[in-house]
Amino acid sequence: MAKNRTTRREFLRGGAAVAAGGAIASCASVGANTGASAGRGNPVLAFAHLTDIHVKPEGKAPNGMRACLRHAQSHPWKPEFILQGGDCIMSALGATEERTRIQFDLWTEILSEELRLPIHHCIGNHDCWGWQRSKAGTTGDEPLYGKKWVLGVHGMRSPWYSFSRAGWKFIVLDSVQERGDGGYKPMLDDAQFEWLEGELESGRDEHVLILSHVPILGVGPLFFYDDIVENYQFKVAGALMHQDTKRITGLLYRHKNVRLCLSGHVHLRDRVEYNGIPYVCNGAASGSWWHGTYKETPPGYGIVRLYADGTFENEYVTYDWE
Repeated sequence: MAKNRTTRREFLRGGAAVAAGGAIASCASVGANTGASAGRGNPVLAFAHLTDIHVKPEGKAPNGMRACLRHAQSHPWKPEFILQGGDCIMSALGATEERTRIQFDLWTEILSEELRLPIHHCIGNHDCWGWQRSKAGTTGDEPLYGKKWVLGVHGMRSPWYSFSRAGWKFIVLDSVQERGDGGYKPMLDDAQFEWLEGELESGRDEHVLILSHVPILGVGPLFFYDDIVENYQFKVAGALMHQDTKRITGLLYRHKNVRLCLSGHVHLRDRVEYNGIPYVCNGAASGSWWHGTYKETPPGYGIVRLYADGTFENEYVTYDWE
C-alpha cells in the first residue's frame, strides 16, 4: 500500500492532515475509566494517548510501533490528535551517541511514514541522553546532552507547555530531572512548579487536563516489582511516582476545574481518585518492552473522550502488535 509521507519540517511542526478514518480490523477494549454523567451529549474532543513506545531497531519494536500508530489513527472515535506520553525510544540514558542516534532516527522515520494526526509530545526519562555518563561515555558538556536531543527531535521549545482545545486546557509537564549520579528525580523543579501555578490561575475558565510521564499519584508503582512488601512495609521505588506528589496534589486541590491527570511510565493501568481528581495511568504501547503483556496489562493505548461539562471517558485499547 502506498504511503503518504510528510516532510521533516511538517513532521516537526506536529504532523500532517488527518487521513480518512477506516474500520479497525481488531479492536479489543479493555474497559473504560469514566468521570461521566448521564445525558451529557457527544464528546467535544477525542484523542489518543500513546505512551512508552520504546522503539528500537531490534525485534518486533519497529513493526509494533507502526501497528500501534495505524490502529490508533483508525479508531472509530476518530481521535483529533495524539498525546505522546514519553519514553519514545528504548533508552538514551546510558546509550552511546551512535546508539542514541540510531534510535531517534528510527523514531523519526516511522513517524514520517505513519503519522497522519497532529502530535503533542511529553518527555520521558528514557528520552534523556547520557545521564548515565559512565555507560554513555558522556561528560555533560555535549551539545545534545540530556533533554536537548529529544527536544530537537520533537521540535519542542520547552520541556513543558500548554495548549487549549474545545474548552479544555492541556498542561504537559516535564516529570524527570537529572539526579547527578546517573539517575533521575521524578519531580518538578521550582521554575516549572511556579509556571504550573500560573497556568492553573490563567485557566480557571477552562476544564484542565494534565499530562505527565511519571504518575503524579497511582497504585501501579506499588505493583511494578514482584516483591512489593519487605519487613512488613510496602515498597514504592522513588523513580516510579512523583516524589513531590504532596506538593502537586495540594496545588491541584485548590483548582476544582482540574478534571483529569494522565500518565504512563510504569506500563500498568490504574485509576486513583484523590480529593475529587482522577489520576489515570494507561499501559504501555510496548507492553513488556515488546515482549507481550507486562504483568496483567497488555500492549495498548488510551482513547480519551472529553465532554463540555468537564467529564471524560478513558478507554484502554489493545491492538495486534505482532
